Amino acid sequence: MHLKLHYISSLHHLSPHRLYSSRFTLADSSDQNDSLPTLEDVILAKTDLWGDASIAQENGPSYEFFEKLLPPIRYVNTTFRHYPIVLGAAGSMRKARYISNGSGVNLSAEGAHGWHDVGFPVTFRVGPREALYGGNLDRLDGPHYAEGYLPIIQSTYADTGCLYSQEAFGGVTRLQSENGGVLVKFQMTEGIGGEITAHVKFPGLVTLEDNILLDQNGHQLIALSGNWKWDSAWRFLKLWITPDRPGYLNIFSEPVRPDISVKITPEGYEEQKRICVSSWNERIDKGTRVDVPEPVVNNAWKSHIVGNYLQLKNDHMCYSAHNQYEKLYISEGGDAVRGMLLWGHTEDGKRMIPPLLDYTREGLKYHQAGFKLQLTAHYYWLTRDKDFIRSQEDKLTLQIERILNHRELESGLFPPERYCGDVATQVYSLNSNANGWRGLRDIAVVLADVGHTDRSKELLEIAAEFRQQILAAVEVSENLDTDPPFIPVALFGEEQPYEILTADKNGSYWDLMAPYLIGSGVFGESPDRAGWITEYLQKHGGICMGMIRVRPNMEFWVNKSNVNELYGLRYTMELLRRDDVDNALVSFYGKLAQGMTRDTFLDGEASCLVPADENGRQVFLPPNSAANAYYLWMLRYLLVQDWDTNDDGKPDTLRLLFATPRTWLEDGNTIHISNAPTAFGPVSLDLESRLGEGEIELTVNLPERKPDRILLRARVPEGTRVVAASADGVRLEADHRGTVDLSTLSGKINILFGTATVSV
Repeated sequence: MHLKLHYISSLHHLSPHRLYSSRFTLADSSDQNDSLPTLEDVILAKTDLWGDASIAQENGPSYEFFEKLLPPIRYVNTTFRHYPIVLGAAGSMRKARYISNGSGVNLSAEGAHGWHDVGFPVTFRVGPREALYGGNLDRLDGPHYAEGYLPIIQSTYADTGCLYSQEAFGGVTRLQSENGGVLVKFQMTEGIGGEITAHVKFPGLVTLEDNILLDQNGHQLIALSGNWKWDSAWRFLKLWITPDRPGYLNIFSEPVRPDISVKITPEGYEEQKRICVSSWNERIDKGTRVDVPEPVVNNAWKSHIVGNYLQLKNDHMCYSAHNQYEKLYISEGGDAVRGMLLWGHTEDGKRMIPPLLDYTREGLKYHQAGFKLQLTAHYYWLTRDKDFIRSQEDKLTLQIERILNHRELESGLFPPERYCGDVATQVYSLNSNANGWRGLRDIAVVLADVGHTDRSKELLEIAAEFRQQILAAVEVSENLDTDPPFIPVALFGEEQPYEILTADKNGSYWDLMAPYLIGSGVFGESPDRAGWITEYLQKHGGICMGMIRVRPNMEFWVNKSNVNELYGLRYTMELLRRDDVDNALVSFYGKLAQGMTRDTFLDGEASCLVPADENGRQVFLPPNSAANAYYLWMLRYLLVQDWDTNDDGKPDTLRLLFATPRTWLEDGNTIHISNAPTAFGPVSLDLESRLGEGEIELTVNLPERKPDRILLRARVPEGTRVVAASADGVRLEADHRGTVDLSTLSGKINILFGTATVSV
């Protein structure tokens, strides 16, 4: 009770308008929206009110439902305020920072918490009064990505009777990539003509010669096209543009040496853009291709693939860029790499694994060992790459020996280590031990598959004994007096139940760490401790719109009610494993609509539920590779699931289309999947819904290695049900959920579902 009162009292420091309790839950005048819980209701609730409401909608959760609940993610804790977009080439070491409202390139964060600066600032202004581009959101349309997903940012801004358009992208050619080049085009969309001003904040003498802005040593800062004028006193470039005379800039985050030509022309700009488009599309096309009936879903997955390549530095999958998180982390970075592997980028993903195996952080060596082994094992089952396992033998042995040799004789567990990266308290960590067990068990099974049978047998015996000691420690540490029972991260009485998880820092970090306990799989099925943890999150204020909630420590937030959804990955995977499709789709659409920016699909480590103003909400240190991976994992597992159902460390079951939104199978819709890696080999699938004719037809290319079970489902819209099914003309039994068993089939097969309309 004390915790609950403390939590509620913290909200009273806000002025009433801060909660926007009706404005953003009533997106239109329908009775349905009038009955929705307010934001204040949602914040104070122990359960996921909006998630539950979405499930009650016809056909369940949807993007349209969640999109209307809150204004979008927009703001960061810097003077430039609007979230930045990283621009550059895949894997390049030099990235640029583009401000999303179009106000500039490489603007300084001016010492804001967690941020690093890059290059030199160039601020964009328009019109006779030099109004900041994008400064008034009522007059800004954008940002938007070209073709919906490419990192070519497009916007328009109205000022003094003119409509200016801006387009910007990071160059991907060698010169552009190595120097963090950003190409910008300004055009007059409506009006006779107007003025563009580019304020350049660069120390020392700057001159303009032959349409190149130079520093005092002759290094090239900006290449220009058009009749730009340089004002050395006020340090700005000016250009008058008309509908038929646009202006161009090529800004270099790292000044270019004098001996290299950096001329930019209108034709050169278009060629650089063409190369950019081609480069990113070619990279996307190397992996899995998915096309579903929702364009926003297709645009988001492509953007996330691109986004993670943008955060890649050589082969290092960084957690973020241009801030304190521009570094490796094993669990978060491992999830990002595994997301790329799940989407068919296996060769690139393979090169990202060794840096993570080399990565170390003091105070978390047991946590790290478990996740390093899990990452490697996951790669193996998706690729069966025995040579890679052998090439990393020394690194894997180091982690195995750490697990084998460092456990205490008395407890059978690892010695105390940090609760987590942000909490230095030394505890007997269920997270470290459970995931250490999982890594040991998983890599032991891999070693058997690559021929090390004796070593595998030895490790499996140790893993089985280790698991029993972990479960014994859980049994004496769990609290059975709560509803549901509480499983602590800190064992042996060091952590007590939290009535409301986000009431304080400790509960918030349990909220973040609990999904790792679920994902370890250490509990098995009896008793259902993974189910208890899942339910505890759902009943004690741990979930909002399917995303993990957290109470932040930093003071720049307008409110202490945040979501930190990337740490919910294993929570959502558990929902999918248990076939709890509705709640999994709450996570999927909650993340898509309110866990990333609109039209540019970026996220940080956390975002605030309460709007900063009517236009948007705050986000912490975007972009974020693990947040991208969370969406990539979810979409993949809605469509293609490979599970280890008998708990032996080796995948055995393939489930196809098990969690698709019902609307995806409406009449006339199609679903396409090609080259989706699984533990059994790649899978491809094409579906066409012809509900108007009473049928759904699929062509499925099953994987080359035969799993124990293959199940396929047709999740038809409400008011329709599957009444018959056949494979290549042979009758199949379909259950009440439209699921058929394909376990006896192989190769390329044609499936036909018969459907009928039913009264709801």
